[in-house]
Amino acid sequence: MPTLSDQDLCSFQSNGYIVREDLIFGDDLARFVDLFDTDRESNRYRWHPYGYHQIANYDALVTTPAFDEVVRHPPILTAIEELMGGKTCFGEIGARHMAPYKGDVHRSWHRDRPHREDHPLRMDYIQLMLYLTDVGPDTHCFSISPESIEDDILQEKKAQLARGGIVDIHGPSGTVCLFNVAVLHTATTRSTKAERKTLQIYYGHRDREPLANDSVIPPCFWKHSPDPETRAFYGNLNEVTRTYAAAFGINAGDDS
Repeated sequence: MPTLSDQDLCSFQSNGYIVREDLIFGDDLARFVDLFDTDRESNRYRWHPYGYHQIANYDALVTTPAFDEVVRHPPILTAIEELMGGKTCFGEIGARHMAPYKGDVHRSWHRDRPHREDHPLRMDYIQLMLYLTDVGPDTHCFSISPESIEDDILQEKKAQLARGGIVDIHGPSGTVCLFNVAVLHTATTRSTKAERKTLQIYYGHRDREPLANDSVIPPCFWKHSPDPETRAFYGNLNEVTRTYAAAFGINAGDDS
C-alpha cells in the first residue's frame, strides 16, 4: 500500500519537500532516540565538529549498525522509493547534535547536488531529515526554500530565496522531512536553551554515482549479509568504503 497520498506527491512537486509526523512514533521512535544517545555517549571519538555549531558522526553505521533500522524503516523506505521512482541505495548517514546557543541567527544556504533534469522530480538524491527532539520557533531547525518542478532553476541563492522564500520546518520528535537535496536548504542556528538531535540520511538511485565519501559502509551489509536485497541496497560503494575494505583484506569488486 502506498505511504504517500496524492496531496503528498503534489506538495513535493510544488515545493521539493514534504513533512510527515506519522511515519515514526511510539516504540520505534524511543528506540531510535536511544540509539542516537548511546552512540554519542559511547563513541565520542567519532563525533567531530561539523558545519556551524554542530557535532556529527558520519560513520554512525560503523559505530552503531542498528541505525540500519532507521535507514530502512519500512514506511520511510516505501515513501522514498515512491518519490525516487524505484529501488534506491544508501548514500550516507549523519547523526548530528546542536547544543544550546546564544548569538545571532545563522544560516548557510546550499545545495548538496545539482538537479537531475531527466528525473520527474529533478532528483538525483533525496534526504531523510528525522527530528529526534521537539523543534519549534525557539529552537534550532531545518530550513528550506520551496521550489516547484515547474520553476526555472536559479543557481543564484539570493534569487531563489527572493522567489521561494524561507520555510522553517518545525515539529515534534519523530517528524520526518523528505527533500530533494538539490533544493536550497540549511540548518538554522538561533539563540535557544534547547538541543537539537537529528538523523540525516541520503538515498540515491542504484545506477548512479555514489553521493560522497563521508560515510563508510560496513561490510556486514554489502558483503556478508545473506539477504541479496540488503547487499544491493548498500552495494553502491564509495571510495572511502573501498579503501577501508582493501585495508582489511576484503574484496570490494563486482563479485562481492
